[in-house]
Amino acid sequence: MSLKPSGTIVLGLVAGVLALGGIAVPLTDRSEFCASCHVITPSYDSWAASSHKEVPCVVCHVRPGVQGWIHDKVWVGTRDVVRTVFGAPADVHNLKAQVDSSLCLGCHRNILRVSEIAPRDLPLPVKEVGLVMSHRKHMEAFEAGQQGDGCLTCHAGVVHDRPIKGYPIVIPRGHVSADSKPWYPDHPEGSALRTRALNDCFRCHDGKTEYQGKVIERQCEVCHLPEKIKELLSF
Repeated sequence: MSLKPSGTIVLGLVAGVLALGGIAVPLTDRSEFCASCHVITPSYDSWAASSHKEVPCVVCHVRPGVQGWIHDKVWVGTRDVVRTVFGAPADVHNLKAQVDSSLCLGCHRNILRVSEIAPRDLPLPVKEVGLVMSHRKHMEAFEAGQQGDGCLTCHAGVVHDRPIKGYPIVIPRGHVSADSKPWYPDHPEGSALRTRALNDCFRCHDGKTEYQGKVIERQCEVCHLPEKIKELLSF
């Protein structure tokens, strides 16, 4: 039994869509494809020079599963293309892409067991006083706060920004503008990326913000090893 012309057309369209998808999906998964948009080019360049240069864009920016793929890749990707071609593209200093913490933890889950970082593993000047950092407690607090916080609250510059003050490794952004050598990002005043970069530990550790009924203190020993602080101050 032969197919009706309409049925043949439908099958042809379905086959065409499948064939196009088979080509388009792998192509658009390539980081080089993302860089084809001039707005994304600076982000691509910083990624290519970062510690995550072997991790494709879609690994961090597209959540796994059908829902994540449809929203993060199809919907957001199409929206950005339409804006770039037909509307006003986003300014490179005001990009607000989100990275779900579950994607970070897919590779870095062991970090949840880290509650203290030894001085030998830290850069100066943090090396002198050590760092007490319970990642699990912070992640629980971020989740309870439901303010969109997560791994990038402290590590937003790990891929797309220059290391703070030239630190060769990633550290939480404490004292970025409050110590003897203030650091300021390259992004223009008032831009979203500049504001994000200057949000450091004191954003929550301000002596006012409460968590579980207790004020989050700003004292040195909350984040640093008390004995190391005493040694540093005993001169």
